[in-house]
Amino acid sequence: MTEFVESGDSAEWEEIEVRDTEADRIARRQDREFSEFRKRLKDTEQFKVEGSVFDDATYAALYKLVQDDYLQAFGGPISTGKEANVYEAIGEDGETVAVKVYLTTTSNFQQMSDYLAGDPRFEGIRGTKTKVVIAWVRKEFSNLRRAREAGVAVPDPIAVQRNVLVMEYLGDEDGPAPTLDEVEIENPETAFSVVREYMRRLYDAGLVHGDLSEYNLVVHDGQITVIDVGQAVTVHHPNAEDFLERDCKNVASFFADLGVDVTTDSLRAYLDAEASPP
Repeated sequence: MTEFVESGDSAEWEEIEVRDTEADRIARRQDREFSEFRKRLKDTEQFKVEGSVFDDATYAALYKLVQDDYLQAFGGPISTGKEANVYEAIGEDGETVAVKVYLTTTSNFQQMSDYLAGDPRFEGIRGTKTKVVIAWVRKEFSNLRRAREAGVAVPDPIAVQRNVLVMEYLGDEDGPAPTLDEVEIENPETAFSVVREYMRRLYDAGLVHGDLSEYNLVVHDGQITVIDVGQAVTVHHPNAEDFLERDCKNVASFFADLGVDVTTDSLRAYLDAEASPP
């Protein structure tokens, strides 16, 4: 390798010695390993899902989770959508985990921005679609932790890296846990009391789910569990009251159809009386 050195009116080439350092060798090895990892995923049938166009940064995020021992192997897709694909994978201790990959190219940027804009935890989030999606994933991770701390049954959040979230897998060898609308509820009154208590605990912890319905409640190991908390907002969000009203309407409507004596107003009154949000 040479360096160009100017001296007065003339210029000359001066030979300099450049050694191949250990850091250089490590960097080259890591580049090779990442390239091989990315190629394996691209060539895997499970990842050839329509619409799942992962950019290099997403592959890098998955690679980092593998390097940090959060992931050992990938399985097939659990669900696919416009905003995110969820894959089955093997986690650190050999347990099955769910890997939720948000698609930075197709996610609903404006809707995400609306939910983030009034959340004091994510003030100042501006810029590209990618930045908003990354903030959204951090928000979902944070909401899962906060809900669990409040005593609400939600998937255990394991790790987050850029636009990828690793969490507990809800299901068994036959597939993912069914939603409430997919099962026969033997005792609607008991099921309603569980969901109502989850809503109270969330509200008491300063969170509103924002999209709660029979489609975001699953039955896993005989227990009702809340899922999809990415859009959940704090009670300080300017639209928190509207979101809570909508949650009450959805839940009351579902259980009223099953014979439970509940209305939107009675459920909302219960939450206002029994919860003390910060």
